[in-house]
Amino acid sequence: MNLVHAVVWTAEEILMPWEFDGREAARGGDLSATGRGGFAARELTGATAASFMAGVYRWMTLGLVVTAGAALYVASNPQLALTVARNIWPVIIVQFLVVLALSFLAQRMSGPVAALLFLAYAGLTGVTLSGIFFIYSVGSIGTAFLLTAGSFAALSLYGTVTKRDLSAWGTFLFMGLIGVVLASIVQFWWHNPAFSFALSCATVVVFAGLTAYDTQKLRALGAQYAGAGLTSVTIIGALNLYLDFINLFLALLRLFGDRRR
Repeated sequence: MNLVHAVVWTAEEILMPWEFDGREAARGGDLSATGRGGFAARELTGATAASFMAGVYRWMTLGLVVTAGAALYVASNPQLALTVARNIWPVIIVQFLVVLALSFLAQRMSGPVAALLFLAYAGLTGVTLSGIFFIYSVGSIGTAFLLTAGSFAALSLYGTVTKRDLSAWGTFLFMGLIGVVLASIVQFWWHNPAFSFALSCATVVVFAGLTAYDTQKLRALGAQYAGAGLTSVTIIGALNLYLDFINLFLALLRLFGDRRR
């Protein structure tokens, strides 16, 4: 096993806990407040919410494109991949600091600054994720991505059309998220196939629930900020769904990915 492969294994083990922490940070602050009475207490339909969600999905998609492009670029350049592997901790620390800044300061930022930070975070995530091309076959990565895209679309659609108030899920999903974070830290030090399988399954469940929950929450947020025209609010919404997608993808890749020999 060469240096790139060895360090990338370590990077993959530490990536998911950091992504989980960033995901939780993105849920913090005033942006998650939709008022007492749950999401259903606000108007979740109409042109305003639809327009807001369209912006959220556009930015999320752009973030995923940037991530994929950065990952492919680094993976296709062996020397650059080796440099990233040797400096994986500084890259991850910078990545984490960027998502924290975006999550907690977004409402104080101008739209262009928030957009720049989001795209920078997406690019750094791509650099970190480039290691999966040294661990899994390209075919299985593509399959996991398509499976994630289909699942995400179905779950987000459910969060959009359901008449059920999903705000009650928040406490359980938060507890599940904390459990997954702690279990991921344990996994970093204790490698066990059965434990890894169980953790990946739990991760799929948690982030599947969060996808539907966040979609409904963001529609309520779109109604709350009707007419405000805050690009930063759209960006933080896109970050929430982007992190849901990335974590769901990583969990499915761990479950179904074909590892290289």
